[in-house]
Amino acid sequence: MKKFLIIGVIVTAVVAVVGCSDKHRTPGRAYMPDMAYSRAFETYEDHSILEKEGVAYTAKPVAGTIARGDLAAFPLAQDKGADTANYMAAKAVVNPLHNLTDADRKEAERLYLVNCGICHGTKLDGNGPLWKGGDGPYPSAPKNLVGDPVVSKMPEGQMFYSATYGKNLMGSYASQLSTKQRWMVIAYIKSQQGAKAAPADSTTAKTDSTATAKK
Repeated sequence: MKKFLIIGVIVTAVVAVVGCSDKHRTPGRAYMPDMAYSRAFETYEDHSILEKEGVAYTAKPVAGTIARGDLAAFPLAQDKGADTANYMAAKAVVNPLHNLTDADRKEAERLYLVNCGICHGTKLDGNGPLWKGGDGPYPSAPKNLVGDPVVSKMPEGQMFYSATYGKNLMGSYASQLSTKQRWMVIAYIKSQQGAKAAPADSTTAKTDSTATAKK
């Protein structure tokens, strides 16, 4: 009995050693190697080597796809050349984020400060670090989001178009901010524009009422 027990232990040990050995083992063949083994390419790396191999790589998601947790894509494409039809049509596009929670408002402010404040300033007055009253490295003053008579009244959809595709010297922020985040930033800007306009409106109303009383 003892002899069989010893033989059993020896056989088990041999099987374990052989089974754990890397010799004579192959991983087999991957049916779709590009799916099994991803290519380690950095985002901003030169991808011309892929084109030489016949791989159509654009670094962009498939058209019409929506990232998990994000909002539907902007319904208007970027205008081509000097055409402004979609830029003008963007006026009718409504911000889908009607009511932001306190947490969303705080996050929207943070996103604005990180992505927009460097140009448009923390006070939205166009005097960010890049302009700095004309002493900064930027050659021209960014738009005053609360003081400019045109920008302060710009519809949200048109603002989203500019943030998505870029406008004049401002580039696109579609790669930095998701669709939802861009709408959040615009909602924050609009809330600040409304807050800045409210005191002026109340002062005007007060002045008009005073003038009427004097008459």
